[in-house]
Formats: sequence, structure tokens, C-alpha cells
Amino acid sequence: MAHAKNHDYHILPPSIWPFLASVSAFVMLFGATLWMKGSAPWMFLIGFVGVLYVMFGWWADVVAESQAGDHTPVVRIGLRYGFILFIMSEVMFFAAWFWSFFKHALYPMGPLSPAIDGVWPPEGITTFDPWHLPLINTLILLLSGCAATWAHHALVHENNRRDIKHGLILAVLLGVIFTFFQIYEYTHAGFGFAGNIYGANFFMATGFHGFHVFIGTIFLLVCLIRVYKGHFTPERHVGFEAAAWYWHFVDVVWLFLFAAVYVWGQ
Repeated sequence: MAHAKNHDYHILPPSIWPFLASVSAFVMLFGATLWMKGSAPWMFLIGFVGVLYVMFGWWADVVAESQAGDHTPVVRIGLRYGFILFIMSEVMFFAAWFWSFFKHALYPMGPLSPAIDGVWPPEGITTFDPWHLPLINTLILLLSGCAATWAHHALVHENNRRDIKHGLILAVLLGVIFTFFQIYEYTHAGFGFAGNIYGANFFMATGFHGFHVFIGTIFLLVCLIRVYKGHFTPERHVGFEAAAWYWHFVDVVWLFLFAAVYVWGQ
């Protein structure tokens, strides 16, 4: 009885994952630097594979802990706070790209902005028509967010496993369609990444958003697999909740991108 647990916190056993994550991230970053200097990308790829392995193993352990009952109400609150802080860091990340875009749009003259006579977009740049494919992609992503909300409501308020699956399947499919349309748009761009500040800002902002859509789609797919395995209850669904929060964050960022970069930016 002296060693009986009398608190709601989860005391983790020693884990190799933080060490492997640090080493893999360092190897990936160092390899990326060498790659940019003209070396072969092997070190970067090794580090990247290591990061993916750590992500899979570490999150698999977290899921196992949840299924074992280690995620008490106190632990779940901590997980939610941690994910909220992560979302806040993502907001700051995208704020940097919006800052860069607005700065060069409002003050287009400068050594890094080859605009002529303060013109934005720079001369020779043919922007996308926001009311064609960008608008379609906006509707697709918003509908995907609605499907994720449908699945979340079916879980929390009804515990309807059928609707949870259907909502997640629809959200994942729409996320995949959005990604394919984004790739199609990139292949038909009238400007490139290099040589002008407009293209650099456009591809960095929308490209990183597309990467987040890809990650969010995987996030929702993992939740769908877990639903088929019988995971999640109306009281215990932090992983599902985090996926929904992340997906809605991706929706909101795209709305700002559509309004600022595609509509106002042209």
C-alpha cells in the first residue's frame, strides 16, 4: 500500500522517444543544411525517417496509455492545454507569412522586392483568379470541416458510431481532393517560387498550409482507424478533439489566405 497510486497524474516510465526525437531532428536539420549547400540529401532523409519513426512510436504509446486508462481527467486537461499551446505556435508561424505578404504588398519597393514603381503584384506576375479554383477549394475545405464537426457531434452527443465513421470518411476524402486541386493549381501558376517576392510569399504561405492540410488529413485518418478499432467514447476522446481543433485551424487559416492572398493580393 505504500506504493499505491493516490493521485490523478500519470507518472511516465523512462522513455527513449525524447532522445531519439532530438537526435533525429538534429540529423534532419544538419542534413538539410548540407543538402542546400550542394551535398547529397541522404543525411536529411535519414533524419526525416527517424522523425517519422519517433512520431509513430511515441503517439502509439500515447494511444496505448489512453486505452489502458492512464489518461485521467487531470491528464486529459493537460493534453488539451498542450495542444492549445501548439495551435497558438502555429498561429504565430502563419502570422509571419502574412506579415511578409502585407509588408511587401503595402510597401513594394525595396532590395528584395523587384516591383517597378511600387507596383504590386510585381510586373510580369499573372495572379490566380480567386473566383474559380481557389473558391472551389475554399468550399471543399469548409465542407470537410463541416463533416469533421458532424463526426464530433455524433461522438460527443449521440455516440453514433455509424455517423462518426461517415463524417470522418467524408472529411478525409474532401481533404485529399483539396490537396490534389492545390497541386493542380501549382502546376498552372503563371509565376515561380524564385526571382520575385510575390511568388516566394505565395508558395511559402499556401505551400505550408497545404502541408498542414496533408498532416491534418492523416490526423483524421488515424482517428477513423481508431473508431473502427472501437476507440473513443463521449467522455474520453482527446485525440479526436485535437484532430477536430487542428482541422478547424486549417480551415480558418485558409479563409485568411483566400481573402488576403487570392482576393486582396491580386
